[in-house]
Amino acid sequence: MQALQGLENPNSSVRLQAVLAIGTAPDPQYVDKLIERCSIEPDFYVRDMLTWAITRHQVSGTTPRLVAELRSANPQARSQALHTLSKIGDRSAWPAITRELLTDADDQVARTAWRTAVVLAPEEEASQLASVLATQFGRGDRATQLSLSRALVDLGETIVPVLEAAMTGTEARVVAHAIATRRLLHDPEAAFELAVEEAKRIVALGPDAPER
Repeated sequence: MQALQGLENPNSSVRLQAVLAIGTAPDPQYVDKLIERCSIEPDFYVRDMLTWAITRHQVSGTTPRLVAELRSANPQARSQALHTLSKIGDRSAWPAITRELLTDADDQVARTAWRTAVVLAPEEEASQLASVLATQFGRGDRATQLSLSRALVDLGETIVPVLEAAMTGTEARVVAHAIATRRLLHDPEAAFELAVEEAKRIVALGPDAPER
């Protein structure tokens, strides 16, 4: 009870210690409160510890509750639930990673959904997942674009058809993002900023421009 009360303390250090205590001695009665706190916790480190504490509990008691959070109107609740599901790795949650989440209007939710989908997707669903992710080419700032590229690259060679399709498009931002993703697929150590700039050069000069 003292630990649960600590979750409400205005001092983030106290909240962190409370979560640590709960995760150290997991008890099913704590799960709902931990997940509830995820949706409103302002401190990144406490949120990360909340995820750890949740993963310390039985999957049968955490996955269904986290899946329910994916329908929340609160973006942070959706994002944190997705993040925690990715850490648990329970593939029974895969059907809950919907197209709506993968294209969520909130960039943080979408980015987390991309990472989680790659972790949970069955091998036979990889191609369809790549097709959905490809609809997000050109979205957001560089950080968002890099998140999408990394998620796609993690799917491996199955993404080649969607990359080729995107690179034949008419929207320069989309084409450049697809080209940069192809560069990362072939060279995972390549710097994304350089890959994007090179992609822009290719788009500007035309598809026959030589790659450096």
